[in-house]
Amino acid sequence: MSNSPAPTVLGTGQAHTRLHELTVVDVRTPAEYASGHLPGAVNVPLDHIRRALPEIRHAAGRGDLLVVCASGARSENACKLLAEHGIPTATLAGGTGAWAAEGHDLHRPAACDTRAGWSMERQVRFTAGTLVLLGLVLGLLVHPAFQFLSAGIAAGLVFSALTNTCGMAVVLGRLPHNRPRAADLDTALAALRGR
Repeated sequence: MSNSPAPTVLGTGQAHTRLHELTVVDVRTPAEYASGHLPGAVNVPLDHIRRALPEIRHAAGRGDLLVVCASGARSENACKLLAEHGIPTATLAGGTGAWAAEGHDLHRPAACDTRAGWSMERQVRFTAGTLVLLGLVLGLLVHPAFQFLSAGIAAGLVFSALTNTCGMAVVLGRLPHNRPRAADLDTALAALRGR
């Protein structure tokens, strides 16, 4: 597709002032969303954005869209994808982390069946650290070749930093606790259609 313009970046103050007029799409995992999200945000995880294109296009036709995630990287990717499909968006500088750091409220579902989970960044750090330790311990106790596991994880982290992508986050995002229930996604899509 053609070169799409970079998404507009809103600071937390700008977003807070305009929140009542924005449709906020949170592209984090359901567990991250449950741990706290911008008021009125609709949860459409990044890997479901393509499925939600008609509903997002409908919402964008009725007002401005703000796409958010934990730090801004996933929302930037979502904004680029949406721009490729002719849907103008803005992203929140620093994501929900910056929003909370500025003292703005994060909403949490009242339902007790929704578990607050670890952020994707925390899940990646935990998994990478566990695999590195496992490779080192197995390399000492079983066979030195297991140290290649640690080296592979280290190389993956360097590649992730250089390309601003994270293959491990993609894999972890497919685990059951990070996937939206069909009913939750359908509710989010209906909310976008209603905007």
